[in-house]
Amino acid sequence: MLTDRKLTIGTLLNVFRWRVGFTWLLILAETAFTVLIPLFIGFSIDGLLKGDFLPFSHLGALMIILTLIGVTRRIYDTRVYGTIRVELGKALAARFADLPISSLNARIGMGRELADFLEEVLPSAIAGVVQLVVSAILLFYFSPALAVSACGVLIGMISVYALFHSPFWRWNCALNEQMELQVSTLEQRRNRPVLVHLKKLRRFEVKLSDTEAILYGVIFILLIGLILFNLWFSTQNLNTTPGTIFSIVSYSWELAEAALALPVTLQSLSRLSEITTRLQNG
Repeated sequence: MLTDRKLTIGTLLNVFRWRVGFTWLLILAETAFTVLIPLFIGFSIDGLLKGDFLPFSHLGALMIILTLIGVTRRIYDTRVYGTIRVELGKALAARFADLPISSLNARIGMGRELADFLEEVLPSAIAGVVQLVVSAILLFYFSPALAVSACGVLIGMISVYALFHSPFWRWNCALNEQMELQVSTLEQRRNRPVLVHLKKLRRFEVKLSDTEAILYGVIFILLIGLILFNLWFSTQNLNTTPGTIFSIVSYSWELAEAALALPVTLQSLSRLSEITTRLQNG
């Protein structure tokens, strides 16, 4: 199925387009219902304060539907992406049959990361984009100033990540190079080479972790500023109800959570771009 094809995310999406497409449809439905929850909670708060239980019942129905869609998607996803991992493993084993076992083992593991990206990271990215768009629209509905602050933070996040792309590539490349030596190092059955190998892995993983920590620290500062500004603005400059203020703060937080999917996705793409280059070059 994947024989003589470039092993990239694009290839996997093309070959398994109908199966993956259905999971994306479920993701969009799940995300759409999830994004509506803060709005319905706000309606429920205002309704209950007035003795009206209808918005509260709508909230309960929405949560039940969301649960059913979420369970269905997770059951289906496991089977789809399990099949993709099998086909990737077969293709890689055939393509790199002449490589030393150490390199072959590492590349099969790297290939599985393509499926992991499709199953774990990309759905979060899709959901994040939907949440970002809907949250921004609803914040604009409450006040254009709230949406402008959100867009400013997003632009800042993208700019910050652009500065970190090169270090992520460099340390992922070094880590993958070292991983390809693992089996051959273990075959020596000598303590010293194994210790040196493990220390090198640790060093590269620490470099990646430190880079990631600094990136997230800067991003969190931007997001904290967004939430605090929107909370201050909604209470001081808008004549609104407690339920609406709750919705504004909730959508600000949802937008912040969705925005965090952006650096995760970009970081994963940095790693996968290095992996796919390695898988094509033999």
